[in-house]
Amino acid sequence: MNARSITAQVPMGPRMAQDPQELVPELAEVSAALFKATGNHSVPRTTISLLQLRAGQIVGNTYLTVLHTGFLRKAGETEDRITAVSSWQDAPYFTGPERAALALVEAVLQPSAHGERVPDELYAQAAEHYDPKALATLMIAIGQVNFFIPLALIAKPVPGRSFTEPWN
Repeated sequence: MNARSITAQVPMGPRMAQDPQELVPELAEVSAALFKATGNHSVPRTTISLLQLRAGQIVGNTYLTVLHTGFLRKAGETEDRITAVSSWQDAPYFTGPERAALALVEAVLQPSAHGERVPDELYAQAAEHYDPKALATLMIAIGQVNFFIPLALIAKPVPGRSFTEPWN
């Protein structure tokens, strides 16, 4: 497999010609159910978008990064907070609960040199900020973005287009 030159122009069209949702209509139901589950008000939508933006950054996907950046802007987030998500560990802009959510998504998505990806200590820190329902919601939010990562990486929808119109 040949790597693209770093100076080569990136095509501005999806890799996959057809919208996966047109090919597998059940995808809409799964997507709606995940969105409903994460919207149960136990975790602020902003926190969910922050962790999903971080997931997009970790996997290096422009579509997810642009999508979740847009959600955060629409929610009124500052450019400082949005920009600092990639370096949240030393940024002064995030609350304890937001830091716990960001740490959880990083632990799930990045291999650990020390064994378990989500050690008991990290779980305990998150549990200090979130009740059981909120922790379950965070797990679903991480699963939600992980569900869409293969679609984003393989099909390569066009960044910057609406979540429902990336193939137009």
